[in-house]
Amino acid sequence: MINWSRLPDVGAVALLTCAFASVAQHNHTPVSRLWLTAWVMIVLHFLAFMFLDTPGICGSLALFIGISTLVWAGMLFMWSAVPYRKQHFSQWIVAAQMLSGTLYIGLLIAGAQVAWALTLTAILIGVLPLALSLYLIRSFNHPLRWTMTALYGFLSVSLLILQHRPANGANLSLNAILFTVYFGCSIHFLYVHRRGTAGAFITIAGFLAWASVFVVSPGIEAFFPNVHLENEVWNLPKYIVAFGMILLLLENQIEHNKYLALHDELTGLPNRRLFLDRLASALERARRTKAQAALLVVDLDHFKQVNDTLGHHVGDLLLQHVSTVFAGRVRRSDTVARTGGDEFSLILEEPTSRAAANLVGESLMQLLNDPIQIGSHQAQVGASVGIAVFPDDAQDLESLCIAADLRMYDDKHGAADNAAPVDSSIQGALPADPA
Repeated sequence: MINWSRLPDVGAVALLTCAFASVAQHNHTPVSRLWLTAWVMIVLHFLAFMFLDTPGICGSLALFIGISTLVWAGMLFMWSAVPYRKQHFSQWIVAAQMLSGTLYIGLLIAGAQVAWALTLTAILIGVLPLALSLYLIRSFNHPLRWTMTALYGFLSVSLLILQHRPANGANLSLNAILFTVYFGCSIHFLYVHRRGTAGAFITIAGFLAWASVFVVSPGIEAFFPNVHLENEVWNLPKYIVAFGMILLLLENQIEHNKYLALHDELTGLPNRRLFLDRLASALERARRTKAQAALLVVDLDHFKQVNDTLGHHVGDLLLQHVSTVFAGRVRRSDTVARTGGDEFSLILEEPTSRAAANLVGESLMQLLNDPIQIGSHQAQVGASVGIAVFPDDAQDLESLCIAADLRMYDDKHGAADNAAPVDSSIQGALPADPA
């Protein structure tokens, strides 16, 4: 017998999942794919529950599929918020939890004839996470992992107490599993989304409400048997979570767009817009403290030949390599930006000096003069560097940029004319014996 009264719930969740998929397609990340897979599981949960009243094995199978997909969805939600999700041991732990949970649900629905296996599986639900956590304690130790280990240990003890109650032990055990899974979701999302946005708040509150359903519902049945609430009331937290997750995706997309507006997509370095803003701030700080600030403009000499001979893919990898090398050469307080196709700019803030800037420029040129291994290819690009120091060379941002650019072009033209490859300002300031 098909319960057609559940069809509106199926349709509502299916439409909500389609809306979620529409938003997620603009945010192709592993997290959004896990969320979408979990919502498909929720749709399967509602579809299976339409056949819950079917007599015989079909009804039992519908119950098993309905509860299992709901548990799997929660575990996928939870796993999507695990900071160490890409680690292999994290995959082992979530696989162990899903397998033991699914096995327990199947045994619970099968009935009392497998009581010994039910007890053993209830023990495994708590022991497996603990054993894996202890086994990996030397290589990995995270408070979130131990929180969930304790939560599943509590679940294991609860199942051993509840599962053999004569009247409602099976229902209470299923509710205990679902409560643990969705309460775990709220803990994980609270840990990961601590930025306090509307999407994070709604999602966390929705998961807490979703978990509370599996405590409040059996409580009402036990203490207020005459009170009846429609299924829509118990399903409301699902819609709250879906709405919150859609908001999270939109918020993430907005943050990503802001990031792309200020950063170079290929290298992740600040782009010219952010570079100019930071340079203006650096000059203002230097002016206020009567200190110096240095601007270095670095242009790759033979980058076009690399693109023409080895291809644009190798050229992109070369730019990424150069950005990593440059970022590792300066202090955290300094700025490295990609301000052109093959042009990089560096801001050296206090404490700095012309001599220090010259040494940085010399070291960058040396790094680029040496052959660079890019995959199976080797490239040697070289670089031209122009240095301008505030306030000695210029008193404002525009004049400082012009001075650095002119010195960089002088260096490049000098190299093309077989002149000394080191900028004259660098060469004159370097000591005779750097050691």
